Amino acid sequence: MPRSRSPDVPPVDSERRRGRGARANLAGRFETQIREDFDDGWEGLAELAPFKTEVRLEQARRIIATNDSPDIGFDQSINPYRGCEHGCIYCYARPTHCYLGLSAGLDFESVLIAKTNAAEALEAELSRPKYQVKTIALGTNTDPYQPIEKTYELTRQILQIMDRLNHPVGIVTKSALILRDLDLLASLAARGLAKVAISVTSLDHHLSRKIEPRATTPERRVEAITRLSEAGVPTGVMVAPIIPAVNDGEIESILQRCAEAGAREAGYVLLRLPLEISELFQDWLAEEFPDRAKRVMSLLRSTRGGKDYVSAWRERQTGSGPYAELIANRFRLAVKRLGLNNRRALLRCDLFRPPTAAKAQLDLFKS
Repeated sequence: MPRSRSPDVPPVDSERRRGRGARANLAGRFETQIREDFDDGWEGLAELAPFKTEVRLEQARRIIATNDSPDIGFDQSINPYRGCEHGCIYCYARPTHCYLGLSAGLDFESVLIAKTNAAEALEAELSRPKYQVKTIALGTNTDPYQPIEKTYELTRQILQIMDRLNHPVGIVTKSALILRDLDLLASLAARGLAKVAISVTSLDHHLSRKIEPRATTPERRVEAITRLSEAGVPTGVMVAPIIPAVNDGEIESILQRCAEAGAREAGYVLLRLPLEISELFQDWLAEEFPDRAKRVMSLLRSTRGGKDYVSAWRERQTGSGPYAELIANRFRLAVKRLGLNNRRALLRCDLFRPPTAAKAQLDLFKS
């Protein structure tokens, strides 16, 4: 698939984007105009400030999103934030920023939206007579424990409602900030209502910083697995994404380290490059790994029928072809050797009490 931007157009100056993942901030696919910074000869670019994180507040009308994809292990999810400051270059959620008139590049990791009424909206939806309780997943699009969660605590507020109403919840994160909520997670897990997956892309600190510039270090993610497991929270590891010729050599070592730390389950995802992510990733690849950029893309395309990405269900997560089969077999053998996925945590749905029933019971205790 040809790239949409000429390689002659320079990326955003490295000092302006220091600590960010994307190299550019091109217009999204829904915009009618293309905006690019360029030097007009009068040093105009010298006046541009570094990209700083901006948080916009939003009142959500609905907070629970549903899906019917057969290759995703959940039916409903909550994303209290749009955009993610972790800046992971591979993030498949980047294109969603284009729906807001923003860029999937630097905007995605610097212009963030917090759904400040997330807890109230959740309780309202759980109160609906026709609501059917199923596990709600957090972290399916953007990380619920990205840095701004320290300020807004939307994820904690959601967990407090889950804990009070006995609602099952699953979390995927790459942040050690999740340990702040160990009290709630342990309480939920004691009733069979919570499980966590920690995403570990690499055990190499320097590589991790290149791929995920503002995410928690690999060491602290492994520590999070240990502490969650010790607290009785069923915890797994997501080796995601697997990037050909970049971190694919670490599959076995990541699984080994995380199993030793207490992980009970494991999964993986082969790198996905839908829409704007392909160009953003290739820009990053050319700068960080110029010696192997062509090989990385060649291997990846071999798993997608010669394309950068195939969105077909049951194929988009793992790809197809010899290289994809090699990755699948290596992962399967390592999981078997380490005894992972032998005991999958199944969350309970029979304990849920709708907010109206929970309030009535609380009133009885007060009377």
